[in-house]
This record gives sequence, structure tokens and C-alpha cells, in this order.
Amino acid sequence: MAYAIRDGVRTYYEQAGEGTPAFVFVHGWCCDHTFFEPQYQHFGALGSVTTYDLRGCGRSDRPEDYEVATLAEDLAWLCEELGISKPVVVGHSLGGIVGLELAAAHPSVPGAVVAVDPGPFDPLPEFREALADLIARLEEPAEVDPRPAYVESLFRPTDDLDRAQRISETMCAVPRGIAAAVLSGYLRWDGKAALARCDAPLLVLTSRTGGSNDPSRLLALKPDLHVGVTVGAGHFHQLDAAEQVTLMIERFVRVSL
Repeated sequence: MAYAIRDGVRTYYEQAGEGTPAFVFVHGWCCDHTFFEPQYQHFGALGSVTTYDLRGCGRSDRPEDYEVATLAEDLAWLCEELGISKPVVVGHSLGGIVGLELAAAHPSVPGAVVAVDPGPFDPLPEFREALADLIARLEEPAEVDPRPAYVESLFRPTDDLDRAQRISETMCAVPRGIAAAVLSGYLRWDGKAALARCDAPLLVLTSRTGGSNDPSRLLALKPDLHVGVTVGAGHFHQLDAAEQVTLMIERFVRVSL
């Protein structure tokens, strides 16, 4: 086990491989560093790979402040601390948002960004309302934890059931207060502004069309965006359709760097 320590706050990380390209994997809301295992193994045979636990998750410490900008600052600091130069930052869900904010606020850090089924960059009103309701339920101590039902809604019938159960257990292990604080920070984040400031090559891999992150909406905001859509898997398609996600990332890196 390895920890990087900043102002007394420990961030857990793992590394493998060597050389370039360098990849840094950023997990999603209430997840941990294992959620990119297939890609970590694949790209670790081609270059250097780093995966870590966001603050509040996994083996990392649980300080205050869960704004998206703070999560991106953590990542920028970790890359500097570990000597990672111009990595391909691959983020799932919330991790995709952190990767985009990193490119917008710290443009010298990433060489490229891959957002794997990210949270909406420009959420529609109905998405905001649903998320605000989830936050309110998380903050109500007497309320039954709403996360199992929410996580279940992210899967498709074709997804691996045992893996889905493990994912749900991992996500529900994060304290409810932290889970709510992260979502509240996300709702305060200006994704359209971040997209406008992002000069790094950017690939968005979605698991379905429609909704806030429909390719047509994203391309209207950023015409030079690369977009891919996987087939036959839900929100955690980097695990349930690993071969599709990995090959699209590999192709994107080959043509963009």
C-alpha cells in the first residue's frame, strides 16, 4: 500500500508499468481505485499506470471540502508529487468530471482526458431535480439509505449480477454525509465553463444516447469533442464491456497524442 500525504491528508494510490504513455485512472462517486481494473491491467503492459482513491473514498482520508475544484486540485497535486507528466486522465462518472475540471483549471497537467460515462457536463433540469432529491434523502438520518435503489438503476439486465452486487456494497460503504457533500459540490460546478476552457484532447464514452450527455448536446458545446457509445452495458461499462472501452481509449490515444 502507498500513500501520498498533503497537509496531513493521505491519498491512497497504486502504480504499475513504466514509460509512456502514462495513464491516471479516476473512479466515480462513492467508488474506489479498483473500478478501472481491466484498463489498469491492459495499459500497465504498455506504459505506466496510476490509480487512486478520491478523498472520502476507499483507503484515502476523509477531510472536509468535496467541491469539484478541490478534487481536481488533489489530482493535480498527486501528479506533481508522483512525477507523472502529461498523463492520459481516464475518469469514470464523477471521475470524468474531475478530469475535465483538471484540464480546465490546470491545463499544463493532462495530456488528454477520457470521460467514461461521466456525470452530465450540462445537466438538464430534471436531472438536477432528481439529484437534489437524492441529496436530501442522503442528508436525512432517519431515511433508509437511497443508494442501493439508485445504484441498481444504473445497471442493465445484461450486466454481471455478482459484480453489480459488489459495486453496490462498495458505494454504500462511503459515509452518507460525504456522499451527499460530493453531489452538492457537483451541482455547484459549472460544466459548460469547464468545457469551454478545456484545450486537451477530450473523449467522452457514453453507455447510451439521450439525456443530458446526448452526443448532440455535447458536440454543440464542444465541436472538437470525440464521442463513443458502447453497446450492451450500463453505467459501469468499463467493467461490463471492458473490451469496448479499452479499445476506444487505445484508439483515441493513438490518434490524439
